[in-house]
Amino acid sequence: MKRTTTAVILIASIALGSCSSDNTAIKSGGTIKLLAYDAFTPEPEIFTSFTKETGIDVIVGLGGDTGTLVSKALLTAGNPEADVLWGIDNTLISRAVDGDLFESYTEVDTAAVCVNYDKDFFTSAGIAPPTTLDELALPAYKDMLVIQNPITSSPGLAFMLATISKFGVDGWEQYWSSLRTNGVKIVDDWTSAYTVEFSGSSGQGKYPLVVSYASSPPAEVVYSDPPVTEPPTAVMEQTCFGQVEYAGILRGTKKSKVAQKLIDFLTGKIFQESMPLTLFVLPINPDAVLPDVFTKFAVIPQNPLTLDASDIASNRATWLDAWTNIMLR
Repeated sequence: MKRTTTAVILIASIALGSCSSDNTAIKSGGTIKLLAYDAFTPEPEIFTSFTKETGIDVIVGLGGDTGTLVSKALLTAGNPEADVLWGIDNTLISRAVDGDLFESYTEVDTAAVCVNYDKDFFTSAGIAPPTTLDELALPAYKDMLVIQNPITSSPGLAFMLATISKFGVDGWEQYWSSLRTNGVKIVDDWTSAYTVEFSGSSGQGKYPLVVSYASSPPAEVVYSDPPVTEPPTAVMEQTCFGQVEYAGILRGTKKSKVAQKLIDFLTGKIFQESMPLTLFVLPINPDAVLPDVFTKFAVIPQNPLTLDASDIASNRATWLDAWTNIMLR
């Protein structure tokens, strides 16, 4: 979800050795290593209560965007460089399952990937912002959209899948040809798209339309400097693709019992209530209470676009090859 990189967290190299057994880790204090995508920015000191309860320090390693994260983790499947992995979503979970990456995994949050727009740009230009996927390909919005590469980026992949859900297997490729003709810009990851190329956030880029999240507007309020009471961005709800994120115990870890305790903490009320204003995702814990700024400004799509997980698993590679042929060759 994903997503700002301004919070400070404890980061250690995931290449450090991990040899302690569960019993040794608990007796000596020890560490548990959590691997996550770059935009994993939990509340500072959020793991303090976990450490007080278990005696275990949590070390967080960051491994790129979700697509890169999964690819790296699969290279060491069975002999992992961390113990727990956070952030594989429903567009990529089949890769992890097929690669026997996890000992076990569980749902940790939900979100929606949607096109966001710069409200000031469209007001100043006297142009109505687009509201649908179809409209993004219209000449009125030429050279306005920046997206992430679906091969390397989770939100980029979600957006591609949204177009397949919307236009079907017989129409989505033509839609992408139209986007290419209309000057869509492709970058490798969410950070480059949203914080550099997008005109509505910190980067002050030239593109007033960007693939991001339904929860990006409240993030703009929370992290605004100087403070604002209204987000400068808004969400095109009809473009949203439903996203589910998972955390799992990496197969081969020598700290399975402690890893399960960390999974329990990640799905517990303390961590789940912290997520809306740090990771900007929706908690799955029914006891977690949402903050006011999140309920006021985040969009929770009523009918997000979606695809069956089995369809994604069966066709993702073929669809990505087709996308590459259209957009990168």
